[in-house]
Amino acid sequence: MTVKVGVVGAGMIGADHVRRLTSVVNGAEVTAVTDIDTDRAAEVAASAGARVAPSGREVIGAADVDAVLVASWGPAHAESVLAAIDAGTPVFCEKPLATTIEDCVRIVDAETRHGRRLVQVGFMRRYDAGYRAMRRAVAAGEIGTPLMAHCAHRNPTVPESYHSEMATHDTAIHEIDAVRWLLDDEIASARVLRPRRTTRRFDHLQDPQVMLFEMLSGARVDVEVFVNCQYGYDIRCEVVGETGTVQLADPEQPLVRSQGRAHTLVPQHWKDRFGAAYDLEIQEWVDSVAAGRAAGPSAWDGYAAAMIGDATVRALHSGDLVGAGVGDRPDLYERAADET
Repeated sequence: MTVKVGVVGAGMIGADHVRRLTSVVNGAEVTAVTDIDTDRAAEVAASAGARVAPSGREVIGAADVDAVLVASWGPAHAESVLAAIDAGTPVFCEKPLATTIEDCVRIVDAETRHGRRLVQVGFMRRYDAGYRAMRRAVAAGEIGTPLMAHCAHRNPTVPESYHSEMATHDTAIHEIDAVRWLLDDEIASARVLRPRRTTRRFDHLQDPQVMLFEMLSGARVDVEVFVNCQYGYDIRCEVVGETGTVQLADPEQPLVRSQGRAHTLVPQHWKDRFGAAYDLEIQEWVDSVAAGRAAGPSAWDGYAAAMIGDATVRALHSGDLVGAGVGDRPDLYERAADET
C-alpha cells in the first residue's frame, strides 16, 4: 500500500519532510501541499509532483489524502489536528502538539471520544539509535532501578529572537519527552536554576539554565540548556541506576591524529545530529498508517510535555518548585506491549 500524504505547512521543516517522504521513505507519496505562503506551497509541491491545496481543511478532507503531516506554525497546529481527528484521518504533528494547554486538552478529549489513536507527535529523539539503545538497557534492568538522569542540550548560538522561555518550549522540550520515555515515568515537578550567564548572549536571554525535575518515582533529572556554547551542537544523556549506568554515545566521527594532536568533529546543527532519526520517525509513521495502527509519541505525550513545559517556565520566573500537574493517563494512551 502506498500512503498518500497531504502536508500542511511548507516552511523549513515541512519542506524537509516533503523531501523525506519523496526521496527517503518507502511506501509514501505526497499528493497535496498547502501553506499560507502560496508561492512557497507551489515550490514545495512541485518538488514532489503534488498539487497545491488552498487550505489545511481541504487537504484533510481530500479523496487523494490518506494521512496528514502537520508542519505549520505552532499556533495553527490544533486546528489541523482537530480537523484530522474529526475526519478520522491519521495525522503526524510536528512538536508542539499545540501552543496552549487548552488546545492540547481539546485534542486529547477529541481523540478519546473518537476511541482510536490517530495522532503522532514529532518527538524524534525516540527514533535515534543511541536513545533507543539506552531505553532497551533501562527496560531490561541492566542498570537496576533508575535513580538519576543527567542531560545536556547545547547549541553553538541562537538568533536574537530566541528568548529565555524558548529554552524550555523549543529546546529542553526534547529532553522532557525523552526522560519520560527512557524512564517510563512521569515528571511531577520542576525547578530552574540560573547559573552565571555567558557573555556570548543577548541581554534579554538567561543562558545557560539548569532545569531540575522530580519524577513520580522519586528519580531526579537535571537538564543543562546552554544555547550559546560556541563550539557545536552537543547532546548528552546518562541514566544512573542502582547497579550501573547507561550513557548516550557521541555520534560516530573519525578520530584524526595529526601534527601532534588527536581530534574529532562536533556536529554543528541538529540536522547533522538527528537526520537519521527524522528519517526513521517518518518511515515508521508511514508504516503504522499502512498497517492501520498507531505508534510513536501520542497526543497524550504532547499534552504532558506542554504541561511540564509551562510548569518549567513558571519555575524559571518564580524561582520556586512548581508542580507539573499532568494527571492520570487515559486508557486510550496506555502503551502497547511492543512499543520501542
